[in-house]
Amino acid sequence: MRNMADGVNGSSGGSSNANGVHGVHGNGNVVNGNNGPAYVNGNPQLAHRLKAQRKASSPMAPTFMVSAPGKVIVFGEHAVVHGKAAIAAAISMRSYLHVTTLSKSRRTISLRFPDIGLEHTWNIDDLPWELFHSPAKKKYYYSLVTGLDDELVAALQPYLATISPHKQGEARKVHQNAALGFLYLFLSLGSQSFPGCLYTLRSTIPIGAGLGSSASIAVCVAAALLLQLRTLSGPHPDQPAEEALLQLERINRWAFVYEMCIHGNPSGVDNTVATQGKAVVFQRTDYTKPPTVRPLWDFPELPLLLIDTMQAKSTANEVAKVARLRDTHPNLVGSILDAIDRVTGTADTLLGDDFDAEDEDNLRQIGELMTINHGLLVSLGVSHPRLERIRELVDHEGIGWTKLTGAGGGGCSITLLRPGIGPAKLVRLYGQLQEEGYRTFEMTLGGDGVGVLWPAVLKNGMDEDHAGGMEIDLEKFLNAEGNEGVERLVGVHGSTGERGGWKFWRVENE
Repeated sequence: MRNMADGVNGSSGGSSNANGVHGVHGNGNVVNGNNGPAYVNGNPQLAHRLKAQRKASSPMAPTFMVSAPGKVIVFGEHAVVHGKAAIAAAISMRSYLHVTTLSKSRRTISLRFPDIGLEHTWNIDDLPWELFHSPAKKKYYYSLVTGLDDELVAALQPYLATISPHKQGEARKVHQNAALGFLYLFLSLGSQSFPGCLYTLRSTIPIGAGLGSSASIAVCVAAALLLQLRTLSGPHPDQPAEEALLQLERINRWAFVYEMCIHGNPSGVDNTVATQGKAVVFQRTDYTKPPTVRPLWDFPELPLLLIDTMQAKSTANEVAKVARLRDTHPNLVGSILDAIDRVTGTADTLLGDDFDAEDEDNLRQIGELMTINHGLLVSLGVSHPRLERIRELVDHEGIGWTKLTGAGGGGCSITLLRPGIGPAKLVRLYGQLQEEGYRTFEMTLGGDGVGVLWPAVLKNGMDEDHAGGMEIDLEKFLNAEGNEGVERLVGVHGSTGERGGWKFWRVENE
């Protein structure tokens, strides 16, 4: 059994393979890459390899935390809808889930999302265990779940009906969908003997901005439950790549189930990026089959400015707009989509093993591709005056290369920052953007995926480190003010880099 300082105890769930695996389906299934074995949907050999003996959970496990990132699309928006490739990458905006185990006498589970005003408690013994654990329905932590069971979803409706009665319309639906995802995973993975727990989530990712907020939460919930079941090993520094990949796949599979509860038919790219971090090349050529998602384990960490236009947008409307344009001008629009695909492919090549994130010429080439990609999207009519205003302001100060990210029509833009930008330029830009009603976020592109803080104790280079570090109790976590307060308290990165205590499943190409 490994020391807790090295990671969370559990079974490895698979043998090591020096070759590693270099591809993951959008629903979390590994597919073959250049140097690894091939795993495909529903492969019983994979299920057998994932299966492992569970270790009995401690009735009073320590308080712990799980964190997962949001994402942006860097290249390939809209073309990806028409069978082309896109590149999506993790951002340093993250969700943080705090898990507190209650005493044996407390037979309740509570879900608290204070940032959106969701708080609800269920009695564990009142939940529909008998149905979820019937032989025809029972799922295991290594199971492949490709669709929701309508009977199980229906059985959960009475437990959702009393959630947030003071909310109306879309706000209440958000609360109920979050609870549905949580309960579906809790009942699928857990058992009636599960200890009472408090699950408290804070997120620094804006909701509805195309930044993968729900997928980030999905990954946190899936990882937390799997950790409580002791079905994950690590993360720890000397974990073999093959073992780490199998752990990530396990989390990703169940995060995808949560995402199905939220979105019905998600692509799987958001939860894959939130699970493994870094970036992926995503492509779906046949909508009757799962998409192909190829991890970019060597994707560099890049300085990014994300700007929210605060302009509401509809992904469905923007996608339909491009489809109509293509129907009207098939050859012309087809050429534009092909050009976007070539931009994505060129970026994929540039961001390979030899890319130097400190080299100004390397950054300029990627920045130029972002500019070209944006121009092609403008020609498809999916930009917006507020997005073009961002480009005008950024270009005026000469601080970087900007493009819209996501569906367009509003939403957010991303700017790759030039090296050595003077603070005066940024101050002027931020002031003008704030005056015009934009929100700005400085962040890193291409960082880590799901991380674990077990137990919930951080070392920050302060005097308290001599006493073992700062314990993140529930009161501190709930009282952290806004995004900045959450990041100061529990953020995976501080002013001096990665904070002591957080650990990640990392996979690197050799």
